[in-house]
Formats: sequence, C-alpha cells, structure tokens
Amino acid sequence: MTDKLRYEKSLLEKGYKYICGVDEVGRGPLAGPVVCAAVIMPLDDIIEGVDDSKKLTAKSRERLSALILEKAVACRISLVEPQKIDEINILQATRLCMKNAIEGLEATPDYVLTDGNMTLDIDIPQRNIIKGDALSYTIGCASIVAKVYRDGLMDELAVTYPGYKFESNKGYGTAAHIQAIKERGACPVHRRTFIKNFVGDK
Repeated sequence: MTDKLRYEKSLLEKGYKYICGVDEVGRGPLAGPVVCAAVIMPLDDIIEGVDDSKKLTAKSRERLSALILEKAVACRISLVEPQKIDEINILQATRLCMKNAIEGLEATPDYVLTDGNMTLDIDIPQRNIIKGDALSYTIGCASIVAKVYRDGLMDELAVTYPGYKFESNKGYGTAAHIQAIKERGACPVHRRTFIKNFVGDK
C-alpha cells in the first residue's frame, strides 16, 4: 500500500492537506451516464485492498466502497446523462462530470489528483496520472465508489428498460446488447452518438 501513497506523501510533504482523488466510470458504454467520484481520504488510516476498480470483484468493490464512504473526509458523486453526452461529446462530458464532483465536495480540496490525461477547468492545483486508479490510493478510492454507484444505477435501468440486459453489460456494447438495439431500437438512456453507426435512425 505504501507504493500507492507516493503521490499523496509527496504532496503532504509540500504542505497540502486535503488531497482529492477523482475518477470516472462509463466513458465507453453505449447507454447510461458517465459517473465521476471525487474523494478526500484520511491518509493516516488506510483501507487495505484499494486498487483499480476493474481489477476487483463486484463483492470486493461493494465492501470497499462502503468503507471508503464511511471513512472519507468528503465524497461527492456526479453524473452526466446520455443526452448531455450527445450534446457536448464524451470527453467534455467527463471533464464536466469531474469538475462538478470536485466543486460539490463539502470540504474544499487544496490539491486534486485525476485519473488519465485530462486537465480540468478548476482553480485548484492539479495533476493527472495515467493509470492513476492503480497507482494512487486516493484515485483508487474514487474509482471504486464511482464504479459501484454506476453499476447500481445500471441495475435499476435494467428494470426500467428490460431487454437490453443492462444488469449484465452495464450499458457496454456487447454483441447481445448491440443485437437488442438493432431489434428493439434505442431506449431513452442510449447515447445516440455512440449507436448511430449500427442502428440508423431507430
């Protein structure tokens, strides 16, 4: 775990106190929102097992997410709906989602670590880290919270819009999901700009 704290420790040594990790889930799916989480974690009480959410089982993610939410100094989840993604594109939607999550925190961070290579339009010092969800404890915490939240949301949408198997594909473009769109057409939570190549105007 010490290895995952090297970015945070460097910032603590420079006098930063509230270090916020930010990550997104859902840039690639054909349906559903993009979800971002911003978290400020206590760095003297580390939760063992935090990692890139994609490397963890669903059960582990749910257990860790509950612990993260319980221990966090501050946490905010933000989402951008499919219609907005279609309007401004997924890159800008992700930036907006991250910005909203950070600005919605009940404690103001004095440094922000973001996963990937995106610079955000915020008045707070920031650093983006490629594969940050695996390399930074704080970003890893954000990735787990965002993933668990979005998966739960897609399970709910599976009940509202049966037939697309959102409960299993979480909106991603599996062969069965694409076939269902071709047969049924799109539902209100599909991203029209993502599915236009294989469904036409349905």
